[in-house]
Amino acid sequence: MKIKGVISDMDGVILDSEKLYVRFWCEAARFYGHPMEQKHALGIRSMNKRFASEKLKGWFGNDFDYDAVRRKRIELMDKYIEENGIEAKSGAKHFLSCVKQKGLKLALATATPTERAERYLKRLDLYKYFDEIVCSSMVSNGKPEPDIYLLASEKLGLKPCECLALEDSHNGIKSAGRAGCKTVMVKDLDGPDEEDKPYLYAVADSLAEVEKLI
Repeated sequence: MKIKGVISDMDGVILDSEKLYVRFWCEAARFYGHPMEQKHALGIRSMNKRFASEKLKGWFGNDFDYDAVRRKRIELMDKYIEENGIEAKSGAKHFLSCVKQKGLKLALATATPTERAERYLKRLDLYKYFDEIVCSSMVSNGKPEPDIYLLASEKLGLKPCECLALEDSHNGIKSAGRAGCKTVMVKDLDGPDEEDKPYLYAVADSLAEVEKLI
């Protein structure tokens, strides 16, 4: 079926921000005495709070206070971004412009809260390209459940199979794949694993490579 729309994750695909989430999740957890490492932070990327909290308690024990650590992560990351700014991924603006030039509809599907997502995108002059912004707070179940991609495709007036979904995380790939989107992993901090393969339409090293698919 012809691709009529693109639904993209934000962090790690449009914004070069996953490295910041990993860094500050680890710093926040260590602040509370938990020896969190990059592999743990990567394991909860884009993950719904309930699933992430369960996974973190499985690694670090039932005394892991998800809400307290997350608040600390936000505090540290906000301070860093205020002082240093936030970067777009290489070629992001060109890619988004290309999507619109081809007449495709474009939505964002992100676990980041709406206000924060809009603020980051506006800061980089990328907000104007999106027809719809869909955040996890708008659905009952966040990633890796399919709800956010189902809602994003509905808001675009398209079937999921008419949408190319761009993700960098394993949880996001499962979410988009379960929704029935043509799911592309845009590699960021790691690559696909065996669990990703059944959901993948393609794997791309960059947004420039994704342009060839639309």
